[in-house]
Amino acid sequence: MGSTGHRTGLCLEELATPYYALLGGGVDVTLASIRGGQIPFDPRSLPAQAGESTGEKPAEQHDILASVRRFLSDEKAMTAAQTSPAVADFGEGAGFEAVFLPGGHGTMWDLPESEPLARLASSMFVQGRIVAAVCHGPAGLVAAKHRDGRPLVEGRRVNGFTNSEEDGVGLSQVVPFLLEDRLKELGGRFERGPDWQPYAVQDGNLITGQNPQSSELVAKHVLHALRSGANA
Repeated sequence: MGSTGHRTGLCLEELATPYYALLGGGVDVTLASIRGGQIPFDPRSLPAQAGESTGEKPAEQHDILASVRRFLSDEKAMTAAQTSPAVADFGEGAGFEAVFLPGGHGTMWDLPESEPLARLASSMFVQGRIVAAVCHGPAGLVAAKHRDGRPLVEGRRVNGFTNSEEDGVGLSQVVPFLLEDRLKELGGRFERGPDWQPYAVQDGNLITGQNPQSSELVAKHVLHALRSGANA
C-alpha cells in the first residue's frame, strides 16, 4: 500500500457479497483479475483483521464477515479466485452482459493502469452493456473512454469511495489519488450518501456504489438492469 509497508489488495466483502447475490439471481459469474492467477485479498478484509482501520460499525462488520466466511469456505469460489484468467483474455468483453469491479485499496494502484480493463469497460459501456463498480472499484473507470476520447464518466451520475471516508480510514495521503476528486475532474456528476451507509447511483448502464456497505445494493441494481435492460 504505497510506501506504508502494508499489504493491500481486493476487499473480499466487495467480491463475496455481490458474487452470491448475482449467483442467487441466476447469473453466471466469471472471476478475472488484472494479470491472472491468484487474486490478492486485502488482509484487513479477512476475518482475523476485518474492521481494522475501516470505520465500520460492529453490526456492519458482522454482516460483512458472513459473506466473507462463506466465500472462504466455498471450494468452487476459492478455486476460481486462485486461478483467475487475466482481464486481457476477454478482449472487449464479448459474450458478457455486465462487468462488475469490486474495490479495496489495492485497486487504486492496479485498475487505473490496466489498458485491457479500460478497453473492456469502454467497449461494454458504449455497446449498452452494464458497467458496475463499488467503493474503490470505480478506479477502474478513470482510464475508460468513449469512442471520441471523452472520459466514460463525463456527464454521468457517478459514485465511489468518498474523500471523507478516505480521511476516516487515514489513507488520504497514501492512495495515489482521491477517487471522488478524480471522478469529478473527469466530468462525473458525483453523488454521495452518508459515510459508511449503503448508497448507489445508476445512470443508464453505469452503476456505482460508495463503500463496502453498498456491495449488495450495487449487485441488486445489476440484477434489475440485467432483467429489464439498460440504456446507455
